[in-house]
Amino acid sequence: MTNYKKIIIYTSSLVFLGLILVFTSILVLSKNLPSIEQLENYDPDLVTRIYSSDGKVLNELFVQKRVFIELDQIPDHMQKAVIASEDRKFYDHWGLSLRSVARAVMINTLSLSYRQGFSTLTQQLARNLYKSVGFEDSILRKVKEVITAIQIERTYTKDEIIEMYLNTVHFGHGTYGVEAATKRFFGKESKLLSIDESALLVGLLPAPASYSPIHHPDRAIRRRNTVLRLLRDQKYINKYEYQEARAKSLEAVQETPKRGSAPYFTEYVRRLLEKEDTELNINIYRDGLKIHTTLDSRLQVIAEDAVLKTVKDDQDRLNKRLFSNREEFENLAYLTIYSEDSLKMMLAGDAKLYKDLRDKLLVQCAFVAIDPNTGGILAMVGGRPDYHDQYNRAVQAKRQPGSVFKPFVYTTAINNGYPVTEQLLNQPVVLNIQNMDGTWVKWKPQNYDGSTGGLTTFREGLRKSMNLISVRMVQQDIAPAEQVKQTAIRMGINTDIRAVDAIALGTSEVYPLEMVAAYSALSNKGVYSKPFAITRIEDRYGNIIKDYYPDRKEVLSEETAFLMTSMMQTVMDRGTGGSARWKYKFNRPAAGKTGTTQGWSDAWFVGFTPQIAAGCWFGVDDFQVPLGPGQDGSKAALPAWARFMKNAHDTLNMPIEKFEKPNLIKRKEICAVTKKKPLPACPIEKEIYKVGTEPTQ
Repeated sequence: MTNYKKIIIYTSSLVFLGLILVFTSILVLSKNLPSIEQLENYDPDLVTRIYSSDGKVLNELFVQKRVFIELDQIPDHMQKAVIASEDRKFYDHWGLSLRSVARAVMINTLSLSYRQGFSTLTQQLARNLYKSVGFEDSILRKVKEVITAIQIERTYTKDEIIEMYLNTVHFGHGTYGVEAATKRFFGKESKLLSIDESALLVGLLPAPASYSPIHHPDRAIRRRNTVLRLLRDQKYINKYEYQEARAKSLEAVQETPKRGSAPYFTEYVRRLLEKEDTELNINIYRDGLKIHTTLDSRLQVIAEDAVLKTVKDDQDRLNKRLFSNREEFENLAYLTIYSEDSLKMMLAGDAKLYKDLRDKLLVQCAFVAIDPNTGGILAMVGGRPDYHDQYNRAVQAKRQPGSVFKPFVYTTAINNGYPVTEQLLNQPVVLNIQNMDGTWVKWKPQNYDGSTGGLTTFREGLRKSMNLISVRMVQQDIAPAEQVKQTAIRMGINTDIRAVDAIALGTSEVYPLEMVAAYSALSNKGVYSKPFAITRIEDRYGNIIKDYYPDRKEVLSEETAFLMTSMMQTVMDRGTGGSARWKYKFNRPAAGKTGTTQGWSDAWFVGFTPQIAAGCWFGVDDFQVPLGPGQDGSKAALPAWARFMKNAHDTLNMPIEKFEKPNLIKRKEICAVTKKKPLPACPIEKEIYKVGTEPTQ
């Protein structure tokens, strides 16, 4: 055998062994890499979005903030900027650029270090999508990248690859993908990006932290201009577009991301979803779900505005009281620690109040609006809009309802067959009250204005919110305490209602949401609609995972509901709720009730029209701190309700509707003095009765 043949055999053997070694290495490395099936079922983590009923995005839930968007919704100049900056030969290679490899090998060999990379867009996508590829700078990682990139190129078109890249790449500040980044930095959709904004975002890609326009604006501008120059040099933009874009400042960049709308409501929704995620086999932080809700974003804005105006007025009155009572102010404000002048500025709204003082010095609030026909929550405010926290008072704060609980007493009496003209003595009574330590004491409640009088009808007692009348109803078994408790439970109150005489004055704590829902049953002809917030859950492809429907049940007769509504209309038209008419110009047919607790700790107003039931609570988180004398429901709470109801009905152009009178309710003439069947000499007035309860004497 000649030497020539030996060389050929030897060389062939080496090549063969080398090929076997390379093939074996590829097989070993491929074991931990994505399979073709995985590549064909690309499924990244996506942001879950919570939508209002009118189609607005309220908030987003995510681990990595990524919103998938199709390529045709991404501006062409954004696509070109990525290609010009990151991989100018993107449309010519098959996942690996041999020219880039050669350049990297030369530079790294000469420098005896790893200084130059050779990643194509497809290789970067491989890194972004599949953790098994790894992120360490090494030859091994590069081999894995190349293998995966070639598989990606064989599986997807070029347009699909750049679409996936733009939806997965990290832009910094917790954002992944161009849509999430555009929302974060510019507060808009990516389809609205300008050339300079696209270049700015692409400039972030090599090192998002180093080129952040928020933390390093000068560096960000230099990087943006580099990307713009590349776009110009590669003929993607002309010199005029280049000059115009280069002259732009960073004025459009948001330093802080916009806070989601309706934060208390969206947190309430999140907690509801967490109770169902296992059953529905969903991950609310990764699955890119669409959560459709009952909330109307227009009504939410109106509610927040109405509440903020009212709470500031209440705060001004509380400030005035505290500043005039030196001893109380010193104790509550820790003046031995904090500066009095600074605290007064904070309470006046010139700066944020210290967190450890907020539960004692800030007036807080809760507001809920519900569609009485379905139970859908239309608006929710769980605390002061200017001091957002994690405590949702609309659904978590148990507070004494005071007189807004009285409708349960009157409803029980009407259910027991008493007419609205039933009369009771407006005279002092004595209650046995149990203290916190278990001992019993005698209590003599009074009417709000301290008045007493003679025989008083139910309608008049509710109109003036007379404590003595409602207590007598309980004591004289017209509305026994246990029955009142059962009425409240039947109408949706789930807190511990104590069946004692003091139930007539609303001493058992309730949640605002449940109170509003209970009142809505009166508006809805005695049908209680359980409050609900979510209407539909969709997956990222628009497939419906679950639909939610109203949960209704009849809790009162139509006649009882109408009689109660009529009496509460009197409260609005001629009683404690009258300022809604003459001061706030809310003149639609409506019913409602004020509530004030002993010591001025809680102020309430709850009311409804045929279309909306709404209620609000105002007070200080520490119930031992009162709002102050005179801060009753009509002054401290009703303004928010009246402002909301007027603007809500007007904004949605709701028709003026009256409460529909049932067939078994009849209007009768009675004697205005005796409230009985009229004699010839009696002055006449008209009153409504359920058939069979009208006066016969």
